[in-house]
Amino acid sequence: MSVSPDKPPVSDPSSSARPSAVAAVVLAAGRSTRMGEINKLTADYGGRALVRHAAEAALASRAGEVVVVTGHQADAVRGVLAGLDLRMIDNPDFKAGLSTSVKAGIAAVAPGMTGAVILLGDMPGISPAVIDALIGAFEAAGGDKICQPRYDGKPGNPILWPRRLFPSFAELSGDIGAKPLLKRFNQDILGVDVGSSAIHMDIDEPGDLGPN
Repeated sequence: MSVSPDKPPVSDPSSSARPSAVAAVVLAAGRSTRMGEINKLTADYGGRALVRHAAEAALASRAGEVVVVTGHQADAVRGVLAGLDLRMIDNPDFKAGLSTSVKAGIAAVAPGMTGAVILLGDMPGISPAVIDALIGAFEAAGGDKICQPRYDGKPGNPILWPRRLFPSFAELSGDIGAKPLLKRFNQDILGVDVGSSAIHMDIDEPGDLGPN
């Protein structure tokens, strides 16, 4: 499975160097049940731990802060992220599903942030340019819209959420993340065209890690 971006989104060079008031939340608490005994987030992918790709992309973007949510094998995940300038929080309820990590991450966002882009730790092809394209669109729309990337007309991840919707995350449950909120607030979604098919690709099975 290839998760390399096809071409970077066009970004505004005048704003690319300025940190934004948008947080990046990296979800890294899952149990990787389809990977057997492997914790995919700490497994090698292209010479680095899988989760480190998402974390480093977030750090290289305009995100004003980066929060990583840990859970399953938290010490191991923290270990492969050692040395990075980010904040890690633990989700003790990770076994109850993805929604608990989403809620924990949103709750940890600093008060001064106007929104949060939620990244999945198993999507190594997401580039800083994709994140910055979402942030740029969010800012241009007044910081009020859900910004979701699109490639070839199809929506994908990561998704940027405005702070005004943070309270709605409390209603989430189970292992389906924020999908119910996307349905509920469909009229608030702003599609952002990006030049990367990586927004549709994640690592689910051992073979997806490639040769090591």
